[in-house]
Amino acid sequence: MSGLRLIRRHAAAFGRFAGLGSGVTLAASAAQVLLSQWIPWMAANALTTVASTVVATELHARVSFGHGRPGLAGHLKSAATMALGWLVTSAAVGSLTVLRPGAGLVLQQAVYLSATALVGIGRFLVLRLAVFAERAPRPRTGGGVRLRTAYDAAA
Repeated sequence: MSGLRLIRRHAAAFGRFAGLGSGVTLAASAAQVLLSQWIPWMAANALTTVASTVVATELHARVSFGHGRPGLAGHLKSAATMALGWLVTSAAVGSLTVLRPGAGLVLQQAVYLSATALVGIGRFLVLRLAVFAERAPRPRTGGGVRLRTAYDAAA
């Protein structure tokens, strides 16, 4: 595959990844607001985080990467990338509050969104290259079996 075609495929996958991820995040945010009217905010946050991670993993595997159903291993690996991303964004905002205790909302959001963007790029790379990597075509085994049978018969 030519380099330009490969770049286009990865760029298209990244566009789908970003679009789907943004859509799921917005839907989860709305669901969290609604749920928090009936249950405590922390419980609503936990439920929407788990649900949105499952939905996003299904969408990314099938649509962003054309991988098919992710299975339990794919879901767990994707959840691990989400957990790591949460730690990174939390550390970024936490560091800001230590370094600049009086930081305003605009700076806090700038740090959070910058960290989120970096996490998103890292998450895309891990999912694309490791979790939902393109599979190489498998060689056909039929010929090998016949050759082995012919070899055994001749021996």
